[in-house]
Amino acid sequence: MTTMTIAVLLAAGLLAAKMCQRWRLPSVTAYILAGLLLGPSGFALVTRESLGGGLDHFSHIALMLIAFGVGEHLELKTLRGQARSVLWIAVCEALGAFILVTLALFLVMQLSGLQIEGWAGSDYLVLSILLGAVAASGSPAVTLLVVRELKAHGPFTTSLLAMVAIDSGLALMILGLAVSLVHSILGQAGSSLLLVAGNGLLEIVASLILGVGTGFSLDLAAKRFKNRGEILVGGLALLLLCSEGSVYLGLSPLLAGMAAGFTLVNRAERDVRLFRALNFFEPPVYVIFFTLVGIGFDLKLLGTAGLVGVVYFLTRICGKILGVKVGGRLGQASPVVRQYMGVALVPQAGVAVGLLYFLTGDPALAAYSAITTPVGLTGVFLSQLFGSSCLRSALIRSGEASAGSNQHLPDTCDGLTAEACVLHLKSTEGVSVPPWVGGKLVPFNAVQRVVVFAAAHHATAGLARLATIFAHYCHALPMAVRVQKSGEKEPALQFQSEEKEVAGMGYPLVTEMVPDISVASGLVAAVEYNMAHAVFLGYPPEGEDGQFQEMLEVVAENVQCPVIVVRFYGELHLERILVPVVDLDELKTVYPLVAALSAIGAHQLELLYLLPSEAREDRMTTERQAVLAWISARGADIPVKVVATDSRVQTIQDEAEGYDLVVMGTVRSQGVKKFFFGSLADAMIHGLQKTLLVVYAPTVL
Repeated sequence: MTTMTIAVLLAAGLLAAKMCQRWRLPSVTAYILAGLLLGPSGFALVTRESLGGGLDHFSHIALMLIAFGVGEHLELKTLRGQARSVLWIAVCEALGAFILVTLALFLVMQLSGLQIEGWAGSDYLVLSILLGAVAASGSPAVTLLVVRELKAHGPFTTSLLAMVAIDSGLALMILGLAVSLVHSILGQAGSSLLLVAGNGLLEIVASLILGVGTGFSLDLAAKRFKNRGEILVGGLALLLLCSEGSVYLGLSPLLAGMAAGFTLVNRAERDVRLFRALNFFEPPVYVIFFTLVGIGFDLKLLGTAGLVGVVYFLTRICGKILGVKVGGRLGQASPVVRQYMGVALVPQAGVAVGLLYFLTGDPALAAYSAITTPVGLTGVFLSQLFGSSCLRSALIRSGEASAGSNQHLPDTCDGLTAEACVLHLKSTEGVSVPPWVGGKLVPFNAVQRVVVFAAAHHATAGLARLATIFAHYCHALPMAVRVQKSGEKEPALQFQSEEKEVAGMGYPLVTEMVPDISVASGLVAAVEYNMAHAVFLGYPPEGEDGQFQEMLEVVAENVQCPVIVVRFYGELHLERILVPVVDLDELKTVYPLVAALSAIGAHQLELLYLLPSEAREDRMTTERQAVLAWISARGADIPVKVVATDSRVQTIQDEAEGYDLVVMGTVRSQGVKKFFFGSLADAMIHGLQKTLLVVYAPTVL
């Protein structure tokens, strides 16, 4: 049952995350929503009762990994110039939330006429103080995940992670002081404020000492371990021992985990291999953890919390923002920090839940837990849903998010989301061909053969340009072919745009109307009759490729020349070209086209040679020398980059970021072979956000 539950949680969380990407919602929000749907507030497929605590250990593991990950970002070298502002802001925003929530709740409960049987005015004050103390806490978990999702990096991000780390310690101290104050208000014998503050400080110091000791142990272990597997197993064992040890001693696992990460990253050796190894281990744990958060929340609590819950949620946000403004001025923080940090601190999660459970364990405060728990959990739930989006927006607006934002979208995508922009740049409206600036090409004498391109594409000028460049390399002429279906009348200006493009490049255009009932058979007839060097076909706009695939298979199977498919994306540029290949056969397939493109104008050209991830350094060196020798034998000079990769698709997408055009080669495979083995080039057709040229080698050369 537990295994099935884990499978359901992982599948539901992942599916929800992919769906929420369309609305640009963070993955954390998606996981919680998935939990809500699975839990008692939704379809009740999974409940806390049915789990019976069987997955609680995932929560412990997740919290320790989150805390350790936050510690990685607390590097003293990067914090040195921001320490003063970070401390001022952290103290002010924590106190701001505490004070504002306490005052607002007390006034609202008094003015709204809220009456609880047997309660006096002091009871409402006690309730307000306790909830104010809980409001001071933040959410290292949500913060770290959103930062990683956006690949955010910079002074703002560093300050943010330092603040959520400090928040955990401040929240513990504020709650301790608040409980002592509450005991005094209730007239109960208790410890003095000074003693409570001392105990809180002692707990924080002890937690940090345990974490520092764990960090030194991790550093020592890392020196003994060599491969990633050993580092992951040994490091995880020490971190979990730290977590369980802190629980056993009554300390804070979060503070201990942060201190461990802080110690490891600030060592002179700065061995961060454990952080990188854990990055591959963490995602499923986080999905389960946050999905369980959603399952554990009952929407009925919103009704129970009522107006008090809403006021708690809103005034906590106001307190954080106001505290950041005040602390930012006192600490002389940058304008970006003062403007966006308050919004970034909206998320609230695990620390607050822990504080609420701490309150339920105090017999003197048991009478108040019936209100503090639903109100606090309502605030946590709303903060989880909306806080991650606020944090995401703050990171993007700060300019430090390198993924998932619209800041690098082309001007033609103004006002569109990233997903809508991708679809637009593949569409008829999004594809464009700038004027030719390469100067007039001079046709060769005694030209007899042609390079064919289909003249019925939405970017026919781009096809004409590419076909002309290749024709010039082959000492041939470009030829536009349009298949005239039976009964179709021939337009008067059939090839006007193609002729204009080719004439601008200095070449005459050969044209041919082929009467036929099938586009594929018409193209095959034109190519074979004219003994073409190659045929260029334009990939249709996204979502219109069903008939094109059938036509492509027929043409590729029946012509004796290369078939070059062009998938246009945005504005056509040919200056920066990436050529990914997996072996010399693919290089031989694409080389004539690459040579043709590189022969005209100035180019930045790179060959990306992809090897399996297990390839050793000596093999990479040998393969690179062989490729360079093959290229040199043809009188060319092309830079070669050899990469050992786990995912060819992902590597090509990452490498293509700095290029305008990608050229790939593939073999013609059909039926069972194509079903089982697929095609790397075909996989890139849909996923690559660059103009892509795919060369299909002929069956018989």
